[in-house]
Amino acid sequence: MSSVTIEELVAKLRCCNESQFESTEYIHDLLAAFPVNPESISRYLIWDNQHYTRNLIDKTPLYELLAICWEPGQASSVHNHHDQMCWMAAPIGRLCVQNYRLLREDMQAGTCDLEPSNVVEINPSSPTAVDPLAPVHKVYNPAEFAGRAVSLHVYSRPYDRCLVYSQEQHKCGEIHLNYTSEYGVPSRPAMAGSHSISN
Repeated sequence: MSSVTIEELVAKLRCCNESQFESTEYIHDLLAAFPVNPESISRYLIWDNQHYTRNLIDKTPLYELLAICWEPGQASSVHNHHDQMCWMAAPIGRLCVQNYRLLREDMQAGTCDLEPSNVVEINPSSPTAVDPLAPVHKVYNPAEFAGRAVSLHVYSRPYDRCLVYSQEQHKCGEIHLNYTSEYGVPSRPAMAGSHSISN
């Protein structure tokens, strides 16, 4: 399958109307049909041995597109996307998405119960969409994959906060998110907002 540049993908996303971002199928099929050439995203990639990085590529009122860089063994915390739609593709390497069933949630008390459900692999030929009816998940780059990975995330609409969950501590809470870089320019020396309850 031939690939497109990141600029070509951005042009296609900017042509989408609001209704096409309201169900998972259209954007998923678009990402599957037009995989991105890894070389075209190189200027957006920032790596950090301590934490995955969140790099903004494009943003409109309707969606945002990020490149997230994962060293081997790095993972997000368990989180949701604040009722926004999410699609993921992996132009570089492979990643796993562990989905969860939320059994109980009490935001006022900051407590929850959840259990793992299925695991989905994303790779250059296999994007995925977060199920809006079961949106709690984590993304990770298994050490045994033995390589760096980059995921492209499309969120509709843009958001700057999410809920994070600890299965072990039965706790949940809201955190704010930051970009490591914006349009290829580092945002600031501090680490980007992480999916961590301790933040």
